[in-house]
Amino acid sequence: MFKHSIFLRIYAGLVILVALVAVFGYLLVQIINYQRAQEYRESLTDGVSYIISEGIARQPNEQQKKDWISDASDLLELPIYYVDTSKVELSRTERKRIDERKAAVRYDAENSIAYIIIGLKDDPDHLLYVKVDKIGERQMKALPIFILDYLVYYPGQEKEYLAKIQSNFSYPIQIEKVQNLPLDSEQIGRLRLDHSIILYRDNATVRGTTISIVSPMPSSPSEVLVLGPVPLFNWMPFQLAAGITLLSLFVLSLGVYGLLVPMQRRLREVNYALHRMKSGDMTLRLPVDGTDEMASLATNYNSMSDHIQRLIEAQRELMRAVSHELRTPVARIRFGMEMLAEEDDYEYRLQQVEQIDKDIEALNTLIDEIMTYAKLEQGTPSLDFEKIVLFEVLDQVVIETEALKTQKEIILKAPPITVVVDAERRYLHRVVQNLVGNAVRYCDHKVIVSGGINDEGLAYVQVEDDGAGIPEEERQRIFEAFARLDDSRTRASGGYGLGLSIVSRIAYWFGGRIEVDQSPALGGARFTMSWPVQRFNKAKKKVGVMKADGITNTEF
Repeated sequence: MFKHSIFLRIYAGLVILVALVAVFGYLLVQIINYQRAQEYRESLTDGVSYIISEGIARQPNEQQKKDWISDASDLLELPIYYVDTSKVELSRTERKRIDERKAAVRYDAENSIAYIIIGLKDDPDHLLYVKVDKIGERQMKALPIFILDYLVYYPGQEKEYLAKIQSNFSYPIQIEKVQNLPLDSEQIGRLRLDHSIILYRDNATVRGTTISIVSPMPSSPSEVLVLGPVPLFNWMPFQLAAGITLLSLFVLSLGVYGLLVPMQRRLREVNYALHRMKSGDMTLRLPVDGTDEMASLATNYNSMSDHIQRLIEAQRELMRAVSHELRTPVARIRFGMEMLAEEDDYEYRLQQVEQIDKDIEALNTLIDEIMTYAKLEQGTPSLDFEKIVLFEVLDQVVIETEALKTQKEIILKAPPITVVVDAERRYLHRVVQNLVGNAVRYCDHKVIVSGGINDEGLAYVQVEDDGAGIPEEERQRIFEAFARLDDSRTRASGGYGLGLSIVSRIAYWFGGRIEVDQSPALGGARFTMSWPVQRFNKAKKKVGVMKADGITNTEF
């Protein structure tokens, strides 16, 4: 059922699309945050790496450099290795950062360990390799010590040199007066004891939580060195959330557009076809793609166009045929009336009146046939289906035909009395009557009438004769209105060419079919109408499409 419904496909497509967009958004956030986190780690280490590099460069020999590095390792409580450059494989990006005197950070997410690689000033043969497996208060309070160690070489010029190295830090570093900071008495007391303090601030802005490290200046008790505020890493800042949301909505909109475009295109084709039909052009047919509702709509439109086109053609043919068929009896009536006006012989006048009466009866019969055919042709007739014993209908028609003294032998191969079918009695009687009348008209001596239920489980009635039969190439054309063949079935045999057309329409509305072939027993024509023994359930509907080459039925 899923593949037959375009709307189910759209709904399922929307669900899948939302899921895909959600996964896409999640992955995109993870990728962006991974890059942001890497940039955040590097930005925090760049300034300290620069200061450490400067501190090591001031040492006069390699042993003192190693001693300085050992002291720094103890201060930070982190392992720091002095290694040869050749022993460390650097990527192009890492090499570029080290050449710019910035830190290269490698992060092991599985073990939550960062490795910081620091280039050394005037020592391209060695690198510092720092393993950071923890970041706590001890490490943060040690950072100002490295900066103060750098400033100790510039007494009285601390602020100027802080300004020079500020570009290496992603956060502000400055010297402030103690009284200018929002500190409580306990924090001020700790500063007077030469202890560094850490300040946490929660800001109701996009910066979020920040950390500032305040350390006393040895050379000036009233001043302190302030690092920060340093914003903590925000995994979902407003700009990222807004960007991902807008991008997801855009991708979702593209997906919805992609789901609806095919249906919109096919609806546009249907609308165009309807406009063509409204202008009188019935030749356009819609392509039928798939088995969904749009394909069903295209199929129904094509069937409707075929039906309307056929009705128009049938109406034109009917008008031509009716006008032709009416001329003969009308001309005879006019001729008879003129003869009556000029004839004085009473007996002859009676003969003319009798002939006129026959012509009027012929007109009534023709009009009745035309009205029946038109009623069956133009739309669904009012059918009152009921349970009917098939034998009774066949026997009634045989008795009525024999009463006409046709001088033809009519044989009834009666079905069992237990054979009961669903049908409209009046129309079923009309079918058998037309088929038997047609057979009597064109047979030589014998007509066989039969009925029952065939091997396909369909009810059927069958009439065969021993006449000349119908050529195979003409077997479909005889069901057209006013159609007559050029051989033995000529106008001289009587009839108007509507009987078999009426039979074909009744078969159509019964949900069945009418077929003609050669009788294996008599050699003439054999007509067989079959239809369902029982009516369809209300859950099903029978739709028939009458085509120029016969009748087809479609069940859905």
